[in-house]
Amino acid sequence: MKGFTNVNPKNLTQAVTLLSQAQESGKKAAIAGGGSDLLGMIKDDLVSPDLLVNLKSVGGLDKIESNTSGLKIGGSVTLATLSQHPLIRSKYKALAEAADSVATPQIRNTATLAGNLCQRPWCWYFRAGFPCFKAGGRKCYSVMGENQLHAIFGGGPSFIVHPSDTAPALVALDASFHVIGPAGERVASAAEFFILPSKNAATENILQPNEILAEIHIPAPPQQTKSTYAKIMDRATWTHAVISAAVSLEMSNGVCKRASIVLGGVAPIPWPLPKVGQMLAGQKLTAQLAAQAGEVAVSGAHPLAKNGYKIPLTKALVRRTLLSLAA
Repeated sequence: MKGFTNVNPKNLTQAVTLLSQAQESGKKAAIAGGGSDLLGMIKDDLVSPDLLVNLKSVGGLDKIESNTSGLKIGGSVTLATLSQHPLIRSKYKALAEAADSVATPQIRNTATLAGNLCQRPWCWYFRAGFPCFKAGGRKCYSVMGENQLHAIFGGGPSFIVHPSDTAPALVALDASFHVIGPAGERVASAAEFFILPSKNAATENILQPNEILAEIHIPAPPQQTKSTYAKIMDRATWTHAVISAAVSLEMSNGVCKRASIVLGGVAPIPWPLPKVGQMLAGQKLTAQLAAQAGEVAVSGAHPLAKNGYKIPLTKALVRRTLLSLAA
């Protein structure tokens, strides 16, 4: 590991200036929030920054504020705080459950929401130093290799799956992401923030090297809206989702008025299921309809040689999660 300079900006303007100056001088800069993923990547020589911009010194990024229009969450809020926050557990339960499912208590106590959303893929080829698309190369080794945990939707030319648990929940909750850069603030919906490898195989989101994900805003849910997050893993803890589902339902007298279903662990981005939402709208959520929703959920899936098992798992998870939430 080579040496680097650590800086502690007082505000986001100073942080962006430091990132821009590093870029202009040809130096590599990295942003540290909780630092749990970044530290591992530095140790594995996946990143080698000259400058580390530590956002823990920026005041206000660890705040959660609510009003009648919704919720504002600073990017430095920890996953443990999200999982335990009373308002989030009552009105935005999918986000609390997603945050609570990440890794271990020790990691959740330090890992931040922005860090979880912006973490790099955990594909074993990328993490092991192969010159793949994500490492600046021109090949995805999973296509003909070990692809048990890779994408069945949206893959090509890279077939990674997005590792964030909170990302599907925030897409399902119709969140917006507030990004700070040299030109000021710009806002993107959660669905727009993440990008497919067909658009840019080297990255997973719209952030430029000198931009920071500062805040996440979630609109206040309509009355009788409830949400949940369900996750299937290949072991009990310390791992990412093989498949996950974030579901938000607006119900009225047993009838679904609006439904938002977003999958994780199956695509390079959080994978929305608009066709499922359309078929549920205006219907009473029965066991038969939930099973039909599971079938529709996997339409368009293209599994690789070793991950076809994700199709029946996805059907079952969508069906089971819808029924549990409707009940």
